[in-house]
Amino acid sequence: YNFLQVRLQVQNVEKPLYRGTFHCFQSIIKQESAFGLYKGIGSPMMGLTFINALVFGVQGNTLRALGKDTPLNQFLAGSAAGAIQCIICCPMELAKTRMQLQGTGEYKQKTKNYKNSLDCLVKIYQKEGLRGINRGMVSTFIRETPSFGFYFLTYDYMTRYLGCEAEDSYVIPKLLFSGGMSGIVSWLSTYPVDVIKSRLQADGVGGVTQYNGILDCIRKSYHEEGWRVFTRGLTSTLLRAFPVNAATFATVTVFLMYMRSEDNLPECDPGPVIQQPSSL
Repeated sequence: YNFLQVRLQVQNVEKPLYRGTFHCFQSIIKQESAFGLYKGIGSPMMGLTFINALVFGVQGNTLRALGKDTPLNQFLAGSAAGAIQCIICCPMELAKTRMQLQGTGEYKQKTKNYKNSLDCLVKIYQKEGLRGINRGMVSTFIRETPSFGFYFLTYDYMTRYLGCEAEDSYVIPKLLFSGGMSGIVSWLSTYPVDVIKSRLQADGVGGVTQYNGILDCIRKSYHEEGWRVFTRGLTSTLLRAFPVNAATFATVTVFLMYMRSEDNLPECDPGPVIQQPSSL
């Protein structure tokens, strides 16, 4: 789904290759086989473990440092986690985007420069240095900081609203639903920024640089395609967001519940905790 999202976000408006998510999916399967959908998978596999560990660790420790579990503090702790993980997220998404685009679509006639995600980052660094590796960092920061704030705030609200308790026989479905809704809300809150981020990171892949920065990208994208450009690829993103984040949050929460019950750990709020008294 992320592959479809990137393809839709950066396709040429003058010669659009895809009419929508389903047409994009059909075209990739037809032209590149099912394996084409997994281009750039190496980068997320290398980075997501560290990103999730960093996000939940920073969020939990920030919430502890703030001293009180309130909706505002949940948002602030999530925002802090989102901001810090950009250090890993930005280069990872840069490599993923470049791998997903090379040799396909409007870049089909171009030489395939990268063997894999690591090779992609190495070659970008050799050619452009640290600045090249961190292309799109500002837009990533603008996207991730509020997005993760809404991410953790929504999960906290949903688990409290649904009355998630450890002894509840329906706790797992409730956690899955809460996590899935958290993912959807977080993406909806900053999705237009993600479109700009993808376009900046894809800029120059075909040998031509179109944008001079974030504002220039926004201006040109809106001028050429109207406001709809900022929702391009949203369907595939939301289809991915619910199951991925449902599984992530439910797994983390159940693991923490298990560890506390086994080791009798004190309640220290390292991430989503469903045993807390309501803060709303």
